[in-house]
Amino acid sequence: MYEAFYGFRERPFSLLPDPRFLYLGKNHSLALAMLEYGLLMQSGFVVITGEVGSGKTTLIQHVLKSIDSGVTVGVIANTHRAFGTLLQWVMQAFGLNYRDKDDAELYEAFVEFLVREHTQGRRTVLILDEAQNVDADGLEALRMLSNINSGQHQMLQVILVGQPELQRTLQLPGMRQLAQRVGADYHLDSLGQGETAAYIRHRLEVAGGDPDLFEPEAMAVVTSHSRGIPRLINILCETALVYGLVDARRRIGSDLVLEVVRDKARTGIVPLRRESAAVGGKEVVVLPGKG
Repeated sequence: MYEAFYGFRERPFSLLPDPRFLYLGKNHSLALAMLEYGLLMQSGFVVITGEVGSGKTTLIQHVLKSIDSGVTVGVIANTHRAFGTLLQWVMQAFGLNYRDKDDAELYEAFVEFLVREHTQGRRTVLILDEAQNVDADGLEALRMLSNINSGQHQMLQVILVGQPELQRTLQLPGMRQLAQRVGADYHLDSLGQGETAAYIRHRLEVAGGDPDLFEPEAMAVVTSHSRGIPRLINILCETALVYGLVDARRRIGSDLVLEVVRDKARTGIVPLRRESAAVGGKEVVVLPGKG
């Protein structure tokens, strides 16, 4: 829609988890390092947590692109008890037949799969995204699966990725055995003002546009109202580009971003911070319906 006007090859702020746009600031670099360390050390469990929209799935997509060819990976993007047991999800993640089998048969078939992979010199890694949806019983079932070993070799490694609720589940007294199997973990914090500005410039440049398209004051407003959460940054910047196209604005200023924030605040759908934002050394308060 606005790509030609601003000279983009593609949309810079798409909400899809595209690893090409991954911005490796300090937080995401550390999270990536912990993921790579956990994979290298073959830790039983690796845990990555962060708020909704913090970039966890994009990070996982990046890891999947660079993972060693000698590793068999199964990915569970989401789980819900209404759609079957966790073991059925695990079987499906690795392309194994799970239909018309009870839990005992599923377990036996999965063990056979792990042994076969190990015999062929392959490691097996299960990545469970949105793992905060798995209750304590489900996590305990994963721990039992990860107990399948061959001598000193770990046959199954599990990467859990989820929102902060996952941390609270793992801190329950009944989760002590699993928690002690976590060899690497990291919590993704939100981006600060400097990193938010670098994040915006990075995505603009990857998309083939001008990295200075957003004025510094505009990026300060984005930082304030997005709380430095990448998905909210994308929503504000994407909408600002649409508004900019309508107004034929060659650069995105703070006034345009504030207009976006005001309009978003009226609906209350996007969880933006509705507090004061520093613009040009002045405090600008943005509340629903206020200009």
